[in-house]
Amino acid sequence: MSRFARVERNTRETQIEVELELDGTGKYEIDTGIGFFDHMLEGFARHGLFDLTVRVQGDIHVDAHHTVEDTGIVIGQAFLEALADKAGIARFGYFILPMDDALVLSSLDLSGRVYFNYEADLRAGRLGTMETETVREFFMGLASGAQMNLHILQMAGENTHHIVEAMFKSVAKSMDMASGKDERIEGVLSTKGVL
Repeated sequence: MSRFARVERNTRETQIEVELELDGTGKYEIDTGIGFFDHMLEGFARHGLFDLTVRVQGDIHVDAHHTVEDTGIVIGQAFLEALADKAGIARFGYFILPMDDALVLSSLDLSGRVYFNYEADLRAGRLGTMETETVREFFMGLASGAQMNLHILQMAGENTHHIVEAMFKSVAKSMDMASGKDERIEGVLSTKGVL
């Protein structure tokens, strides 16, 4: 059974359409109007093995903030919708990803409760046309939309591009692990009986 979701969000600042197939092969079609952000989302889809389509019209004439943050929220909402009742999923995911000088740990829980922790030192203020402070906003939006606990920790690294790319790939791998099905799990993986 396909775990697919399509989510739209329209505000005065952004118009976003996301399609997500959890059990994909890493195919993507990304157009946010922000080159570096597109590159990060392409890596996110490919390494998480999610089929992901993202189309955004945002107020990038102002800056990247609204586009990046709101896209995180909508991708998170698509995950939440695709997971449905979360029956049989592993629930927890973690990955330590190296990328040249960078080393990033991510760990998450698809618990239905939002918590976000982010520890990183991004030395460059901008990558292409994307302000690096918006990286935090993307992941905070993703955690909020998906209703999950998400921790991201930069363990090493000096090159800002490498660090940010390692974050996107690490979180993708963690989300793939957490959303994966385990035939030994009956219902949801919680003593409460609900996630």
